Amino acid sequence: MSDAHKEPMSLSELAALIRDVPDFPQPGILFRDITTLIRHGDGFAATITHLARRARAAQAEVIAGMEARGFIFGAAVAAQLGIGFVPVRKPGKLPVPTIGIDYALEYGRDRLEIDPTAIDPGARIVIVDDLIATGGTALAATELLRRAGGQVAHALFVIDLPDLHGADRLRGAGVTVEALLDFAGH
Repeated sequence: MSDAHKEPMSLSELAALIRDVPDFPQPGILFRDITTLIRHGDGFAATITHLARRARAAQAEVIAGMEARGFIFGAAVAAQLGIGFVPVRKPGKLPVPTIGIDYALEYGRDRLEIDPTAIDPGARIVIVDDLIATGGTALAATELLRRAGGQVAHALFVIDLPDLHGADRLRGAGVTVEALLDFAGH
């Protein structure tokens, strides 16, 4: 079998590529670091293949990803599917008029912006990001993309931290949520 047609690494093999960093960003937190996965060529390629299969099944017409790690995974998925990618940016990063949304974080507030002309009315958008924790950023991106005229019914993540209930919050907004991996704790 040629390399182009071999099966990608399994999800358990991908999970083994995630580095655990204790006490980051504060004591008591076990941080799930995906940089070790991105750095692993076969692992990164397999991750994109697994996400792209799910995005194709969701009939994605556009992939959207949130700054910054959503750009890494989302753009690669869009390229593999041969469809467009819409970056959901932090404020002040786009050189054109934008629409934006302010949202709450665990320790403050943040804002996301998009170029509304990047969304075709009724386009089926699948959100792709590295991780869902509390769901605040994904919920804000969903609302913003819908406000721009897109249909957001699916979101894909490499990692879910189910103890933080972000996926449940996103499901409550009418979004089907899938994650390749889930890890207990925060």
